[in-house]
Amino acid sequence: MASVTGPKGAGSGYAVGARLVLTSAHVTGPASVRVQVFHPGGDGSAGGTVVWAGIPGGRDDASLVLVDDSPNWRPPAGPVLWGRPDTKRPGTPCETWGVPDEAQRPGRPVEAAHVHGEVNPGSGFVGNQYVMDLRTPATGWPGDGTSPWSGLSGAAVFCDRYLTGVVASDRQHSDHGQLNVVPSYVLHHDPAFRTALADHGGGSQVGLEAVEFQDLADPTTRPAARPAPVTPAALLEAGRQTVPFHGREDLISQLEGWCGQGGFGAWLLHGPGGQGKTRLAHHLAHLLTARGWTVLWPRADARPDQLLEVRRAAKPLLVVLDYAETRPSQLTALVEAAAEHPRTSPLKLLLLARTAGDWWQQASTATRQAEDLLTTAPTNFLVPLEDEPNLRVGHYRDAAHALAATLPTVPGLAVHDWTTAATTLQPPRNLDEDDAYGNALTLHMTALADLLDTAPMKPAGGTGGEGDVRDVEDRLLGHEARYWQSSAAARGLTPGLGMDTLRTALAAAHLTGATDREHTDLLWRRLSALADQPRDRRNQITAWLAALYPATTSRNGPPWGTLQPDRLAERHTGRALDADPYFADQLLDGADGPQVEQLLTVYSRAAAHPSFRGRLDTHLTDLCIRHHQQLSPHIVTTATRTDNSSPFTNALDTICADPATTLDALTTLYDRFPRASHRLATIAARLATTITGHYRTLAEANPDAHL
Repeated sequence: MASVTGPKGAGSGYAVGARLVLTSAHVTGPASVRVQVFHPGGDGSAGGTVVWAGIPGGRDDASLVLVDDSPNWRPPAGPVLWGRPDTKRPGTPCETWGVPDEAQRPGRPVEAAHVHGEVNPGSGFVGNQYVMDLRTPATGWPGDGTSPWSGLSGAAVFCDRYLTGVVASDRQHSDHGQLNVVPSYVLHHDPAFRTALADHGGGSQVGLEAVEFQDLADPTTRPAARPAPVTPAALLEAGRQTVPFHGREDLISQLEGWCGQGGFGAWLLHGPGGQGKTRLAHHLAHLLTARGWTVLWPRADARPDQLLEVRRAAKPLLVVLDYAETRPSQLTALVEAAAEHPRTSPLKLLLLARTAGDWWQQASTATRQAEDLLTTAPTNFLVPLEDEPNLRVGHYRDAAHALAATLPTVPGLAVHDWTTAATTLQPPRNLDEDDAYGNALTLHMTALADLLDTAPMKPAGGTGGEGDVRDVEDRLLGHEARYWQSSAAARGLTPGLGMDTLRTALAAAHLTGATDREHTDLLWRRLSALADQPRDRRNQITAWLAALYPATTSRNGPPWGTLQPDRLAERHTGRALDADPYFADQLLDGADGPQVEQLLTVYSRAAAHPSFRGRLDTHLTDLCIRHHQQLSPHIVTTATRTDNSSPFTNALDTICADPATTLDALTTLYDRFPRASHRLATIAARLATTITGHYRTLAEANPDAHL
């Protein structure tokens, strides 16, 4: 928060960039005007220049001030997120913070006021204004024509985390109980405003977030909220778009046309990991938000009842459900919300999944609403992006140069000349021959690994140098491991704990996850290598992981993010499972349902990697057999959702054929089978026959009891 003094008087402001302050145009005047800015309670003021201004008293009554480089100015701690109300729901809570006259006292330093209220989207919409109804209006102010809120002009209005508008004036005929607010959407509609933001450190957020859906949204999908990269692998996260999106023009055109049709629609994109599903969805989202759409990527832990709020959307909305095959309850809730949506604005549901098998058949017939809304949804298998070998060299070089431009932002990598390295880099010898390079992520990972190998800092474990393209994950993990080691040493974890133990902890975190810090501690205590460690040492491991892969929200939730891309995490996890076939057994002891399902899903994905030559498939089958009483319902569920189902079907076959499996266990298992499943049909028939045989034997032995 800041106070701003310009030719037109004094007002309030808010830092939206390191040296960029949002305030009021009727305080500062037009562009190029000089003003003074200071932090209330701070030491001294700093000069500043207006770099953009709307019309004083107009609907865009706001301005941006670039503060001089001054020791009296404190930059903000983090980026600003911009938003708008996207429903017609009244009573959206909001707040603002500034230096109004009602807070000032003679002979005292400039004082601040923190003002609460609410916004009703229908109030002021004709004039493109928001009206903030104040919770505690200023009372006892003399009726002399002055306003207690003079000096608050230019203050930022927030709806929770989102900057939603700028205070313009005391609203007439409200007895000082309402404020006129310039909406963020009015400011962002002006290209000059967006350019000034981007040019002066205010970020380049395209589009506005829906304030009503902010607790539903996955924060990892918001570029402005994404933490700076801590390790090189972070540059490959799909949401960063470090390598600019290219290709798939026909599919993008089809999706844009689908969005333009109005009403509700669903579309399923499926394909292997790394094929580019999430990158494509981010690109589509970027195109749509530039046209005024809202895009919602639901959190993995969003409750179905929370997702029903989507039915209130009053602006064009695209909902992207990633990993849709693992989120059936969320999909059902979104379908229910779509059925209740008034269809006055477009509502589109884009589903991303690795497969389109049994889970999709079950989801599209789960309810009458699903049958009505999903059975006609288009489904597309995403073919390899780099399927034209003659273009791969150019795309490899483009990726290398894009990554080289960003690598200096990774800690410890600022000194190396990455631009020269990218220019002199030689593409892999078999780039145009090996179909593995048709996968976009494989191509990008190869370019990143090749770049990192040019640096003097060598990877841990000696995995550098060009090798089989199918081992590129191992090469990148070698470079990641260097960060694991240095961070562990800096935190005093080593040499007291070995790196093998810490690698195991990282694998456990990806295999089962944890919902909060207490849940995390239970996870560490299940690992034999950490069970006897004191709580403070286990907390250090949590902090180590959180520093390497930061969580994207400070609210209650997982204390760390994830190692991305998924294929890297799956490869690392696969190594741990391959080294110790009983590693997963430790994690199952005390695991809850979501953790068990995550473990089986991630295990099956890791097992599918050809480098393990089927060993993990066997280990996973054995795990399911050993723990079938605990795992049976999850085995059935995961078998219908994963693209590597053979370990589960083999386990089910063995369990059903085992004479030691009781009739109760068999009938309980049979009850878990879905109504229809192509993948499990043969096993279901065999299981039914086995159960029938058991009952026939019982009936023959005791007809009175069983007939």
